[in-house]
Amino acid sequence: MSVRALACCLFVLLCACDGEHPAAPEPTQPEADTPASPAVEEPPTAHPERLLFGDLHVHTSYSPDAFVAGNRNTTPDDAYRFAKGEQTLHAGGFPVQMHRALDFAAVTDHAEYLGVLPQTANPDSPLSRLPIARRLVADDPQEAQRALFEIIASLAANAPIPELNSAEVSASLWREVVAAANRHNAPGTFTALVGYEWTSMVDGANLHRNVIFRSDAVPERPFSSFDSPDPEQLWGYLEASRTAGMDNLAIPHNANASDGLMFGTRTFDGRPFDADYVARRIRNEPVQEIVQIKGQSEVHPQLAPNDEFANFEIFPFTLKPAMPPPVSRPAGGYAREALGVGLELAARGIGNPYRFGFIGSSDAHNSTTAIEEDNYHGKLVLVDGTPERRLALARNPVPPATGRVFSAAGLAAVWASANTREAIFDALRRGETYATSGTRIRLRVFAGWDYGQQLLTDPAYLRAAYAQGVPMGADLPPRPATAAAPRLLIRAAKDPDGANLDRMQVIKGWLAADGTRREKIFDVAWSGTRAPDPATGKLPAIGSTVDVAHASYTNSIGAPTLDTLWQDPEFDPAVHAFYYVRVLEIPTPSWSTYDAFRLHEDAPGDAELQERVWSSPIWYVPAPVPASS
Repeated sequence: MSVRALACCLFVLLCACDGEHPAAPEPTQPEADTPASPAVEEPPTAHPERLLFGDLHVHTSYSPDAFVAGNRNTTPDDAYRFAKGEQTLHAGGFPVQMHRALDFAAVTDHAEYLGVLPQTANPDSPLSRLPIARRLVADDPQEAQRALFEIIASLAANAPIPELNSAEVSASLWREVVAAANRHNAPGTFTALVGYEWTSMVDGANLHRNVIFRSDAVPERPFSSFDSPDPEQLWGYLEASRTAGMDNLAIPHNANASDGLMFGTRTFDGRPFDADYVARRIRNEPVQEIVQIKGQSEVHPQLAPNDEFANFEIFPFTLKPAMPPPVSRPAGGYAREALGVGLELAARGIGNPYRFGFIGSSDAHNSTTAIEEDNYHGKLVLVDGTPERRLALARNPVPPATGRVFSAAGLAAVWASANTREAIFDALRRGETYATSGTRIRLRVFAGWDYGQQLLTDPAYLRAAYAQGVPMGADLPPRPATAAAPRLLIRAAKDPDGANLDRMQVIKGWLAADGTRREKIFDVAWSGTRAPDPATGKLPAIGSTVDVAHASYTNSIGAPTLDTLWQDPEFDPAVHAFYYVRVLEIPTPSWSTYDAFRLHEDAPGDAELQERVWSSPIWYVPAPVPASS
C-alpha cells in the first residue's frame, strides 16, 4: 500500500477519534533508568513567580486510535520519562529525546476502551481470548483490518463493543494510569498530573475534553463518552467527584474541528443557555486548549478577515470518518469569537459561559510531546512517523488541503507558586496561564487602572502589579470614578533557545452601543524602527532571515524583549470588553523544512512560520446601572 493510500485510510479512521540555528543534533545516548527524585515541597510565594511549561494532552498505546495507528507498546511510563527529558523509544522503534525537558505533564489516554487493545495482544490477559482479539491477530491481514475497522467505527458511532467495554477492566487499567503518574511525580522537580480524555463526537463534530485531577484522589473509573456524549453529564460526574473530595476540571480542545458546536448558544440537547448552565460550564471548564497538533483554535481568517496573522496552523476539518472529511464551520469553533459571544450573553444577564483561560498542549499519540520544529517526529506512527511519510503528506496533503497536515504544537504555560500538582492545578483554575505554539516565550500580562510607567523599570514590579490590578485570566477590578481607561502592563522575553520577538499585540473585543460584537488588534510594541502605515494602521512585516535550503535562521532581526504599558485609547466604560495579548517571534523554519534538509530534498510549501503565544484574557464588566436610571 502506498504512503498516500495508507494515510488516507488511517486519516479517515483516526481523525474520528542568537547566531545561526542549524538542524537538530542527534539524540544523546540513553541513560540508565533512575528512580523518581524525592518529593521536595517548595515554599509558597506571595505571588506566583514560577513559570512552568508542560503538556496536558499526551496519548500512549492505551488509546485505541494510537494502537490502531501503530503505537503498540508505549506506556504512560514512557510518556512521563520523555517529558522529563529522558531518551525513550518512539512508537516507531527509534530513539527520541526533547531538547529541553518539561516541568509538568499529564497522560490523557482516551477513556473509551482505555488500555484494552494492548491487552487483547497480550497472551497473558483474558482479553486476548476474546473472539475479536483473535481476529485482531489473525494470519489473514484483511480479517485483522476488519476487526480494527469495527473497533474504530464503534468509537465514531459511540456504540461500544460490549466485551471490550468492561467496567472492571476499565477500573483496573485506570489504576495503572494513576500509578504511573505517581511513580513520576516529584514535587519541586517534575509534576505528573492524573488525567484522561473524554471523547464525545456528534457526527464527527469534536466535543472532546481532557479531565485533569488536582491529586491522585480520583474516582474508581473514568467517565467516558460511552457513558454519555453530553458534556453536562460529564460535568455531573466531575461535580460528584469534587463533592467527594476529588478536585478536578475539564479542558475542551480542538474547537476548530467541532463544526461550530463547541461555542454555541444552546446545550447538547438543544436548550438555550440559562444562568445555571453558564455557572456550571464556568466551574467545570475554566480553561481552553487553543493550540495543538491539529491546529489552533484562536481565530479563523473567515471570522477575522482583517487579522493578518489569523491564517496560522489551520486544521479545517471535522473528525467525521469520510474522505475527504467535511469542512468544519468556523463560526462557533474559535476562541476569539466565543469570547465575544460570552460578552453578549453576559450583557443579557445570562452570564458569560466563555470566560476561560488559554493553554496549549500537543495531542501527540506516540507517548511524546512533539512540539519542537527541529525535532519533530509526528503524531501517528503509520501516518507521519518518518520524515519520508511526513514530506509526502506535506506535498500532497491528506485530506486535500493547503499546507502541512499536522503542526508541531503546543505547550501550556502556567504561573504557579511551586512545581506541584496543587499549584499547577490552581493556576489552571484561576486562568493565570497562556498558550504557546511550542516556543517558550516568557510572558506576563496585568491590567489595572492606576499603573505608572515606573513599573517597567522597577525590578520589584510584581508586588505593585498584583496590588493595583489583576493578572491574565481575571476580571478587572471596579473602575474608580477618576480612572479614564484600563492600562495593560505587558512584558515578554524571547525563548532563551529560540527566536527573537517581532511584535506584541493586544486583541480587544467589546460590545458596541447597539449591542453588536466588535474587535480590534492593536500593535502595542515591536522590534526595530518600523512605524505603522499612516493609511492602513498596519505595522510592516519584520522580514525573514530563514535560509530554507539549510533549515536555519539568524537572530539578526527582532528583539530579545518587549515591554509596554498600554492604555486603551477607545475605552467605553458602559460596555463589556475583553483583552488578551499575542506575541509573535520572527520567522523560523517549519518542521517540514527541517525534514527536507535532512533528506536533501526541496522543502514543500509553508517553509517557515512565526511561533507565538496567547495570554489568557482579562475581562471588563461595567458597573450595574442603578434601577432608578
